[in-house]
Amino acid sequence: MNNFFDFSLSLESGSLMTTLRLTVGGLASAAGLDLDAGEDFKVCVTEGLLLLKRNGCSAASAHCEISDGCLICEIRAGAGNGAVSQETALENEISYALLGALVDEVFFDRQKDGTVSVIRLVKKSV
Repeated sequence: MNNFFDFSLSLESGSLMTTLRLTVGGLASAAGLDLDAGEDFKVCVTEGLLLLKRNGCSAASAHCEISDGCLICEIRAGAGNGAVSQETALENEISYALLGALVDEVFFDRQKDGTVSVIRLVKKSV
């Protein structure tokens, strides 16, 4: 299965969260993920968006694809990254831990100031 599905969207982060969760639920099924793996992926998409939002991101875009038996979602920060408070830093660590535990691969691209600008999640169906 190579490039079976390719999907992109860009909305304000509040709308994106619900829309993207519903979308990846359907994509997880199409990719052959079982119910638990699909739910894990939806949690990771939500945590990724929350991570960007807590860092001042007011909009984001997402690109999802099913390729070679993997479900891939890349979330890009839009406008408005900002400073991270100590409380936010702790919440971010929880998000990083969940992302690392629930998907097969996770990649972070960071800006010069250290804030995350791109999160790429990969979940294998096999």
